[in-house]
Amino acid sequence: MPLETVRISQAARDQLMRLKRDTGIQNWNVLCRWALCLSLAEPSIPPPSKIAADSNVEMRWETFGGEHADTYDVIFRQRCFEDGVDLSDESIAEHFKLHLHRGIGYLFGDKKYRDVIGFIGNSEVS
Repeated sequence: MPLETVRISQAARDQLMRLKRDTGIQNWNVLCRWALCLSLAEPSIPPPSKIAADSNVEMRWETFGGEHADTYDVIFRQRCFEDGVDLSDESIAEHFKLHLHRGIGYLFGDKKYRDVIGFIGNSEVS
């Protein structure tokens, strides 16, 4: 992945803090993976937006993806290709940030994700 370090905005950090508290899921990377998958399940392209990486939360790509980092990379690149996104490293990194932040917003905004049972019960994204 051209993105070596995943950084999130302060607003997204605050949302993740609430989700960590509510769900008991303590790892940023686990919540961020869920967020990415939720956004990728949405057929629309996230709207362009300036997202500041102004929080103290950051993780290496390998930490974000864990043992499946290569799989997340391939899935994401395929989505970019299908969406007609320029496949340059810079463009892919920007779209990753847009998808991640949109997904965090989805997690935070949907009350069914307020506990770990909500995550388990909604593990199949339709």
